[in-house]
Amino acid sequence: MVSSSSTRCSSRSYISNLERFLQCVTPDVPSRTLHKRCSNDLNSQWLPPVKDTIEYFTLKDLWDCYSEWSAYGAGTPVMRESGETLMQFYVPYLSAIQIYSTKSVAASRGRREDNVVELECDCWSDDSSDKLSRSLSNNSSESWDANSFNSSSDQVGSWPTRDMLGYLYLEYMEKSSPYNRLPLADKIIELARSYPALMTLKSVDLSPASWMAVSWYPIYAIPSQKDKALTTCFLTYHTLSSSFQGWGMVVGEKSKRKNSGSISVSPFGLATYRMQGDIWLTPSSHVNEKVTCLYNAANSWLKQLNVFHPDFNFFACRSSL
Repeated sequence: MVSSSSTRCSSRSYISNLERFLQCVTPDVPSRTLHKRCSNDLNSQWLPPVKDTIEYFTLKDLWDCYSEWSAYGAGTPVMRESGETLMQFYVPYLSAIQIYSTKSVAASRGRREDNVVELECDCWSDDSSDKLSRSLSNNSSESWDANSFNSSSDQVGSWPTRDMLGYLYLEYMEKSSPYNRLPLADKIIELARSYPALMTLKSVDLSPASWMAVSWYPIYAIPSQKDKALTTCFLTYHTLSSSFQGWGMVVGEKSKRKNSGSISVSPFGLATYRMQGDIWLTPSSHVNEKVTCLYNAANSWLKQLNVFHPDFNFFACRSSL
């Protein structure tokens, strides 16, 4: 079965296969509107400045975007040098996630599960917050906002306080081999049994430190092909907070909606494994620069949060970049 989301992917010859892939695996999440004056319970530091209304999405709607992909694979057109176009399918897996929210949400966390790494207390202590703030300052000279990955943009400021960081509700880092993993939608259902807020939280509830990484592994192509280039695996990074509303993290430009009434949760970072450059990066050299930029953005993000991400380390040690 071909995912209905695949039909939105461009097959124009002057777009690289990598760019097509990124288009096809970017979830379009239904958009909702919130008026700031009706949001006294939200942290104003986590919301976009100036605007009277905020567009947001629910985490449940985001997970729903991955349901069909988890069952059948996300199809992306791949154009070969011969001019032939095939459809390559990838299954998404939850590689890592950190959810930072308010203290009340953090305090409601359920029991501890294997592979889920938590803090020992219900919230960040003052010492923990100070330690992480120092880590952010020491590991990056750029500020923590949507402009952090665009050197040409004005810098807004850093995150000096615990209020800006929020309280850690959930941290999950996948350590199993790809063959032993549950597809993303199934993994979220499993985690939600212990962390029910995964199904109720909204992007406006989350601090700018909230993010997830999705690993994409190929399963089959139509028509069937035996080509090493089609064994490429990808690791995409996505922010989950409304703090980054309106920013296309892939290129540092204003984000473009694919569909009216939806928010595109575009990748801000990327890592690859077994990527054959000729098929993925042609026809223009700017694509190679974009891959490098996305990789550096992911690396910078992990360093600023002082996170050890097993999949990123695995991909980084084997990257062709």
